[in-house]
Amino acid sequence: MSKLALFLTLTLSLTNPFTALALAAPAELKPYNQTLDGYAYPFEVNYRELTSQQQKLKMAYMDLKPEKPNGKSIVLLHGKNFNGAYWERLAKDLSSQGWRVIMPDQIGFGKSSKPEHYQYSFALLASQTRDLLDSLGVEKFAMLGHSMGGMLAARLSLMEPERVEKLVLLNPIGLEDWQGKGVPYATVDAAYAGELKQTYDSLKKYQIDNYYGGEWKPEYEQWLLPLAGWTLSPDYPRVAWNSALTQEMLFTQPVVQDFGELKMPTLLIIGQRDRTAPGKDRASEDLKAKLGNYPQLGRQAAWFIPQAQLYELDNVGHLPHIEAYERFWPPLQQFLTKP
Repeated sequence: MSKLALFLTLTLSLTNPFTALALAAPAELKPYNQTLDGYAYPFEVNYRELTSQQQKLKMAYMDLKPEKPNGKSIVLLHGKNFNGAYWERLAKDLSSQGWRVIMPDQIGFGKSSKPEHYQYSFALLASQTRDLLDSLGVEKFAMLGHSMGGMLAARLSLMEPERVEKLVLLNPIGLEDWQGKGVPYATVDAAYAGELKQTYDSLKKYQIDNYYGGEWKPEYEQWLLPLAGWTLSPDYPRVAWNSALTQEMLFTQPVVQDFGELKMPTLLIIGQRDRTAPGKDRASEDLKAKLGNYPQLGRQAAWFIPQAQLYELDNVGHLPHIEAYERFWPPLQQFLTKP
């Protein structure tokens, strides 16, 4: 570390102890190309080739088969700032109970292709996930979606209601229509410019502030490393462009208005400290204070979805399966095993 960098670190630490910590990137931080080559996933990664919008793409997925099958399959759908790797602990527990666990990386995410140009929609991603399941011979399945994956899970459930036996929404975004509430629209170009500014420090600060209630634990680092590693790669403009495209998708394609059409048994697991709301930084101060109220939003969704159950986790943020697994697992297990 140079003398100037050391001086800045020590000076900042006098007024903000966290800042000094944030400036010290971990030794294991390294560049990753657009498909995260060299970043280890917990289970074997397979690829399904497809042609979409005149481009040849690859959809990565993990397919964990149990030693003693119970005859049931479950699909786990990741959030926007994540990939299928963060399902490791849950997948192992589900597999030990006989579940076949399928964990795709959606196109544009994780180890899957990052198209040069793409018109993203939840219906398109849902169709690609359905086609993947068809290719694996999976007809009926339970499904769990976290964060953006909750919006995708809801859309796929609406498109294939006869195939989705049970639905779990884990701190899903999309429990409110941000644009409908008056959050200003941001163009893809503006979102892209913002993505290009991301660094290890900015990504970590965002996660601390929005996911973990101001507290950081060493075990959270592994989920930050692939995002931060991308920012160090020559491939980052392609990754950032896809991130900007999917930002617009989730902002302009609300699914909450269709919740009343979800006919399958549904479990909402909601960390009560969560205040995630895409576009909140563009909202007025008055509106900003009203967005992302997960305690209220979870109860509204449970009332609106015909066969919904709500499980609230006090003092837990956006990632219950990472932050408070011991409290997250029992209600999920009970819901999945209940006839």
